[in-house]
Amino acid sequence: MGKEANTSVELRASDRVLPMPDSDSAEYWEGLARGELRLQRCTACGIAQFYPRSLCATCGGSVEWFAATGKGTVHTFTVVRTHGAEPFRSLVPFTLAIVELEEGPRMMTNLTGIDPDDVRIDLPVELEPVSAGDITLPFFTPRADS
Repeated sequence: MGKEANTSVELRASDRVLPMPDSDSAEYWEGLARGELRLQRCTACGIAQFYPRSLCATCGGSVEWFAATGKGTVHTFTVVRTHGAEPFRSLVPFTLAIVELEEGPRMMTNLTGIDPDDVRIDLPVELEPVSAGDITLPFFTPRADS
């Protein structure tokens, strides 16, 4: 049989290649450090977007930041059961998912707090910020009411 599912969050900064905030994404990363998911909304067309950009990806308008609910549903997912490279080899099995946020955008993330075999499409999830050294990553976990 396979290795037991990795449902806990145990990250060391040295485990991953970590993102480097820039002028477009700094507010997003600062929000995650406070436990808040920050998204951008276009001031012209009103569409929310993820990932952070300097202009609206739909109409080219300017964008403003807002606090998202941090809630969404699993749009699709895959379970990684083997991986040839560290640090991922020591983390398998784990679940990569595309989560559709309540505000509309979709984002790629890791799911935690659930056995990969129990993940399903439309599973309600919520943000679970995970500290990895100097940066906080946006993982998601099943909502208590799911």
